Amino acid sequence: MTTNSSSSAEGPWKNTACILCSINCGIEAQTGGEGGRHILKVHGDPKHPNSKGYLCEKAQRLDHYRNGADRLRSPMRRRPDGTYEPISWQTAIREVAARLSAVKQRNGGASILYYGGGGQGNHLGGTYCDATLKALGVKYRSNALAQEKTGEFWVQGKMFGTGAHPDFEHCEVALFIGKNPWQSHGFARARAVINEISKDPERCLIVIDPRKSETAAKADIHLAISPGTDAWCLAALVAIVVQEKLLRPGWLSEHATGLADVEAAFASLDVSELAAVCGVEESLLRTVARVIAKAKSASVLEDLGLQMNVHSTLSSYLQRLLWVLCGHYGREGTSNAFVPFLSLSKASKGETGSAKKGAAKVEKRSPVVGAKVIIGLIPCNVIPDEILTDHPDRFRAIIVDSGNPVHSLADSQRMREAFRKLDVSVVIDVAMTETARQADYVLPACSQYEKAEATFFNLEFPRNAFHLRRPLFEPLEGTLPEGEIHARLLEAMGELTERDYLPLRLALRAGRTAFALAFAAMQLANPRIAKYASVVLYRTLGETLPPAMKNAAVVWGVAQMYVMSHRREAARAGFKGLPPLAANAMFDAMLANPSGVVFGERTFDESWSAITMPDHKINLRIPELLAELAKLPGTKPPADPEFPFVLAAGERRSDTSNTAVRDASWHKKGRFGTLRIHPEDAASLGVTDGARVRVSTRRGSVEVEAELTAIMRRGSVSLPNGQGLDYRDATGALVRKGAAPNELTDNKSRDFLAGTPWHKYVHARVERLEG
Repeated sequence: MTTNSSSSAEGPWKNTACILCSINCGIEAQTGGEGGRHILKVHGDPKHPNSKGYLCEKAQRLDHYRNGADRLRSPMRRRPDGTYEPISWQTAIREVAARLSAVKQRNGGASILYYGGGGQGNHLGGTYCDATLKALGVKYRSNALAQEKTGEFWVQGKMFGTGAHPDFEHCEVALFIGKNPWQSHGFARARAVINEISKDPERCLIVIDPRKSETAAKADIHLAISPGTDAWCLAALVAIVVQEKLLRPGWLSEHATGLADVEAAFASLDVSELAAVCGVEESLLRTVARVIAKAKSASVLEDLGLQMNVHSTLSSYLQRLLWVLCGHYGREGTSNAFVPFLSLSKASKGETGSAKKGAAKVEKRSPVVGAKVIIGLIPCNVIPDEILTDHPDRFRAIIVDSGNPVHSLADSQRMREAFRKLDVSVVIDVAMTETARQADYVLPACSQYEKAEATFFNLEFPRNAFHLRRPLFEPLEGTLPEGEIHARLLEAMGELTERDYLPLRLALRAGRTAFALAFAAMQLANPRIAKYASVVLYRTLGETLPPAMKNAAVVWGVAQMYVMSHRREAARAGFKGLPPLAANAMFDAMLANPSGVVFGERTFDESWSAITMPDHKINLRIPELLAELAKLPGTKPPADPEFPFVLAAGERRSDTSNTAVRDASWHKKGRFGTLRIHPEDAASLGVTDGARVRVSTRRGSVEVEAELTAIMRRGSVSLPNGQGLDYRDATGALVRKGAAPNELTDNKSRDFLAGTPWHKYVHARVERLEG
C-alpha cells in the first residue's frame, strides 16, 4: 500500500502496527518524504505473531494521522472569551497541578472524573495517568468501553468470571450478531478468515443484522431482523434449543449450573410470536438453532449493532446462553479463556498493583444518578447528568486522556454544556479535538509513532502476543510522552522527589535483577513507590533504556506482575525460572523484537480452570436478566410516529476511519458520509440518489447526501461513524466533512442495566431538501 506524502524521497522500512482498530495488525512502514517525517508506504508484517502479514486498506491513512495540520505544538490555555493561547510546559504543569489539587482540597478526589486511558493503539499513557489519578484521589472513571462493552463484560463476569474469545480460524459454524468484521474486524485476519469460511462447504457462516453488510453478503444464512429486535431473535433461538431438546444435558451437568431455571424461563416462550417481532420466518430461526446445536464447534461474536441497541445487556446474555447450551466452549473452534498480559478490567478500575485477596465486593454506583459502575467505569451516557446539577457530589473537574467525548458520546450538545460548567477541565491529546476546544487546558502528547507504545488488547488463544512498538519518528517539537507529562504533574504536586528515585537508580547500576529486588523492597518500605509505580519506573528504569524507548519502562512492571500470576503460561512461551528473572527476560525480548512477542500459552483444560465461578462451572442463571426476558412477550421495540425511521447513528464503512485520523483528505474516490436508505423508502419521500436530505431527531438535525441501496431494510437508515469532525487544515480553514452522528443522539436512551446508548436505534425523520 502507498500513502500520500508531500515528497517521494524514500527512507528506511521500520516495524510498527496499525492503530486504527483494536486488532493492531503488525505493519512494515517506509518513512521519508519532506523532512523524513512521513509514512510513505505500508505492508503487512509477516513476522507479527497474530496478524502474520495480513492488512486491510485502512492502514494507508496513517500518515494523515501522523501529520494532521491541527496537531498541537504547545500546551494551550483557554481565555475567558473561549479562544486559546499557547503557554510554556512549566506554566501548564504548575497551573494544572494547582487547579486540580484545589478541586481535590475543596470537594475531594471523588469530584474529579477521568475519561480515557488510550485509544485503539495507545494504552501506555493510561498506565502513567493512573499515578496522577491516585495522587488526586480520583474515584470515578469512564471511557469508550462504557458506551459499548460494559453490558457484555458484566454478563461475561456473571457467567464465567473471566474473559473468553471465539476461534473463527477453526470453527464449523461462525455466527456474527450486529457485527460486520469485514469493516470492523474484531479478530485477527478477519477478511481472510471470512473468505475461508464462506468458501468451505463443510462450514457455515451466519449473520444476524438488519442490513446486508459485506459480511452478510458472504453468509450462508442472513437473519435480516427488524432494527432493535436482537433480543427477540436470540430469545427465539434459545427457546428453540430448549423446547426441541437440542441442548447437551450431559455436558451441561458437568460444566454448568442453573440449567433448570433457564429451561423453565424458555419452555413456554412463543417462538412464532418472537419471530413475528423480529421479522424473520420461524422456519429459518429453527434452521439456525439446529445448525448451531448440531455443529461440532461454533464461535459467536457480538458487536456494536447489538451492544448499542434496545435490550443490549439482555442480548449479550441470550447469545451466550445459545452457544453454552449447545456445548460450544473449551475446545478448538469454540470460545476459550485467553491469558491477558494486563487485565483491561483491572486497569479500568485502577487495580494495577497486586490484587487484594479476600476483599468483599461492594457494588459501586455513580454519585448523582446512581448508575451501575461496571469494570470500574461509569456509563458514558450519564456523564452530563453527573455534572449539570446542583447535587453536592457532582463532578467538578475532568481529565480527558486520548479521548474525544464531546464528539464520540451521545448528545454532543449536553456534553459541551457539561464541560463548560466544570471548575476545571484538562485534555491530553495530540490534536485540537472537539473536546479540547471545550477544555481549560490542553496538553500536547507525542503521536503514537513518536514514542514507545503498545495496547493491552491481547485476546488470542492458545498463544497470546504483545507488541511493544518502537517509534518511527522523533517527537514533534513542543510535545511530550505521557510518562513525562505525569511525572512532571506528580512532582509539581509534591508527591515524588529525587529522594524517592535515588535508591532505585543506584540499584540499577547492578543490573535489572538487583533493581527488581530493590523495587520490591522499596514498595514495602515506601508507600509512594507502590502507589506511583509507573512514574517511578519511568524516572528510574526508563532512564537506562534507549532514549526513544523511555515510555516503555512501565511494561517492565507489567511483565513482573504477569509472570508472578501466570508462571505456567509464561514458561510455555519460553520464559522460565524465578519470576523476576523470567520477567526480565520477557521484557528484554519485547525490547528486542520489533514485531511482537508471544508472552503466554494456555491449554484447553485451563480454559475451564480460568472460570472463577464455583467448581469452575459456567453460571447460566442471572436473575436480573431472566426477569427482563420475562417482559419480552407481548412487546416490541419502542416507536415514535413523528420520527418513523430507525437511524443507526454510526455505521462502519469503507469511508470511515478511527477519529484519530482527523484529516479526511485521504478520501479520494467513492462516496463519503451519505445517509443510506432503501430505494422504496426514498421513493416514498421523493428522494433520488445523491439528493440532499435533512435527518432530524428529537435532539438535532443534519443535512447529508442520500445513498439509495437495497442493503438497508425498509424503515431503517444509517449514517457512518466518526465523521463530522471540525478539522483546521494547513491554511487555518475549518473543514467539516460528513455529519457528526452524536448531534442526533440522546443520552437518555440507554440500557436499563449498563447504561450503554441506543446509537443503533435512534428515532429519526428524513426530509427532501428542495434544490
